[in-house]
Amino acid sequence: MKAIGLCNDMFMSPWDMTPNAQARKIYIYIKIFYSLKDSIKEVKRQPTQSEKISANHISDTKIISLSHLEMTWANRRNFPALLVRILHKSKLRYYGKPDKKMIEPYQTFLEVADSSGTVSVIMWNALCPEWYKSLRVGLVLLLQDYSVKKSYPFRMQPLPVDPQIKLISTMEICLNLRDPPTNIIIIPEKQVKPEWRLPKLNHRFITRSELDDMPENHICDVIGILVFVGRVQRSKKKENREDFWSYRWIHIADGTSEQPFIVELFSTSQPEIFENIYPMTYFVCTQLKVVRNDAQVPKLLYLTTTNESRVFITGHRGQPYTNDTKVKNFIHWIKTRTDSEEVKNTVIGGYYPYPPVPETFSKYSSSVKVESLLTAISEVRKEIEDLQYREQKRIAIQGIITVIKYIPHASATENASTSETLRNANQPSTSQAARRENQSQERDDNKRHQDDDPVSSQCFQTTYTSLSPTKKKRILQGPYAKLIPVPQPETSAQTKGNKPDMPSIFQRRESTSTSTIGKARKTISDRWESQLWREKKFGLIDHLHYSHVYPESIPRKFIFEQRKFLTEQFNSQPAKYIPPEGRPPKLDDFKSARSLGHFEVTILGLNHEIAIDVAFLPMYCPEDLRTSQIDTLLTCMNYSCVYPQDGAGNDRLPGPRALAGDIIKAAMKLDRVHIVGILDICNLGNNKVEVYLHRIYSPTNTS
Repeated sequence: MKAIGLCNDMFMSPWDMTPNAQARKIYIYIKIFYSLKDSIKEVKRQPTQSEKISANHISDTKIISLSHLEMTWANRRNFPALLVRILHKSKLRYYGKPDKKMIEPYQTFLEVADSSGTVSVIMWNALCPEWYKSLRVGLVLLLQDYSVKKSYPFRMQPLPVDPQIKLISTMEICLNLRDPPTNIIIIPEKQVKPEWRLPKLNHRFITRSELDDMPENHICDVIGILVFVGRVQRSKKKENREDFWSYRWIHIADGTSEQPFIVELFSTSQPEIFENIYPMTYFVCTQLKVVRNDAQVPKLLYLTTTNESRVFITGHRGQPYTNDTKVKNFIHWIKTRTDSEEVKNTVIGGYYPYPPVPETFSKYSSSVKVESLLTAISEVRKEIEDLQYREQKRIAIQGIITVIKYIPHASATENASTSETLRNANQPSTSQAARRENQSQERDDNKRHQDDDPVSSQCFQTTYTSLSPTKKKRILQGPYAKLIPVPQPETSAQTKGNKPDMPSIFQRRESTSTSTIGKARKTISDRWESQLWREKKFGLIDHLHYSHVYPESIPRKFIFEQRKFLTEQFNSQPAKYIPPEGRPPKLDDFKSARSLGHFEVTILGLNHEIAIDVAFLPMYCPEDLRTSQIDTLLTCMNYSCVYPQDGAGNDRLPGPRALAGDIIKAAMKLDRVHIVGILDICNLGNNKVEVYLHRIYSPTNTS
């Protein structure tokens, strides 16, 4: 385990407490890694008397241009002052190590420019906590007593704001507290003279309707209103290292498309923003990179932050981007919206299965960078135990689906005690558990014979209007995707008398006793168990139980009045404990953004000696089709959902239980089929672990 530099109180930010130098040299071992490198105290730095300077004084100072410095720096001992504008600022980098006695091992990059060129400026160590918050993008600086060195050859500089300005990549400017002690002076904008010819900030705002045509790796800025804010998660920067990225997924709507921007938002050294964003917030993010793969099914398209990304949620007035035409158009669109329209479909937190994996296992295997592509079911427990707080990981296992059980939403988020969370350690013997399960299953089977009983506890009935045969099939791909017509291949069910133009997800055998024309009625079981499972479950040497769904895993409808509570629930643990005010609510008190519930799926190992229970959470919300992602196991959970065309009259979507029946029927068709299952695993803290089935690959789509 890696040693992490901490202060006296590990739950507090080092700069919030301003610890002494000795405290900063102490290293302890701790399993939960707090991103102290992002925890920077908000400092409103006031300039000292020596930093107050007038424009007339600048005219008396000897200043060198960046292009001239590039040509002469190797032959100079003393460097004249630089007069530059900040174009980009990177997030803070922490490079401390247990065996290094660095007091403040921080580093940040500034991209600065004058009329002759753009160059990188590196700020080191103690200067970072003193100046990082004060140096905003757009400020004009007078830099004195700096050093110059040859640039690092493998660092990629961000694109210049003006393509006419030369990009200087042969040297770097270094700012230090000593050797020599750098003098940094901020020039107020009202004192900036036109004859200095400093470059202006140029933003690259795009609308959501324009994103579809943007090439991969294109850099852009976006503005919009947050309609979904995911929970904070962490991923390792490198395998076998204890250093993490903190990130969350968000959706941003700007009124130009039915689809939002999907953004992978990494922590940008702005913890006061990253930890306090919630739906219905006006959101600006700069320097985002386009990630896309049009060859993948479904197509992959989202934005991700870069090293220079900056986020703004308040204080928009006075920012340079407010004069941009697309920003003005968004502000005009917002003024036409009502609060009820904004809050209607806003969601916060929960398990968010993005990005989707490719449609074939061969494409998946070429897209992941791990030491071992497949994880044995016997090794899943160790993978889970090795997870650290809020670490999310994706693994692949092989097996056979032998049991699937539908759990309606009403019972999907019951509170679980800590002892239930990881039941592997204290569970009864496998044979005893199997016998109890078998006895319970026998009772269930007896009840299933009572098809005529409308209140049977293990059966439910669905009644819905048959679809018109003239309606086209449509497919929904991705969250917030448009419905588009797609061809449907013939299936064995269609050859047995089903209507040729009716999507299979809605097809049912019409009851012979139906009394209403155009209606279909059928009793559907909420559980299926294969014969193979009945034969093998008593002989298992191990059975892993990870199918429980916790309240933290369920996306919640956002309530603005409860924004503080909801934001805290889906953030990482705070650096400082703040006692709650009054009696706080519970997550279960908030309406779920899913209405389908979830499925418990048992996957038997290929050697028939070990099994694992996992959960499957399809996304479905009848009130908002854009957020629905109904998958069947036959379509291998490919983020696709077949819907009927929007119709009038009595035509309507089937209920959650009818859709659940389709998923169970699809599992039955995979009886004894060897599959590869992609699992998303996450440590929620407090001995809670998520293990969710993201997708399965059957033999038809493994290559």
